[in-house]
Amino acid sequence: MEWKIMLKQLQVKNNFVFNAVKTFKLEKAGEHKIKVLFPSDSAKVEFDKISGEFFNHFKRKIQNHIIEVEYFRDVDNLKIEVVTKRKLFEKFIEKNPLLKDLDDLMKFDLT
Repeated sequence: MEWKIMLKQLQVKNNFVFNAVKTFKLEKAGEHKIKVLFPSDSAKVEFDKISGEFFNHFKRKIQNHIIEVEYFRDVDNLKIEVVTKRKLFEKFIEKNPLLKDLDDLMKFDLT
């Protein structure tokens, strides 16, 4: 819950850092451990800028100052692909090759 509150505040204060860290996942790994899953090294660099402030606030909030933070790379979370209309149409062409003929005939504007 504290992570979501911090993200909302960060979105207003520093949108660049917000975009870098919004895909991070925090999981409780034990009574005194937090596992932080990050998508890329560049995103982790941006997270390092705000992590001290966040974890100090978090430790005070839950009154547990011996929490350890472990960082793990989340490879599944890394791939974010921008799908254009052209790419989407090409995927449909793979499923139905007749769409290629239709595109040649109609000259669709897929920009």
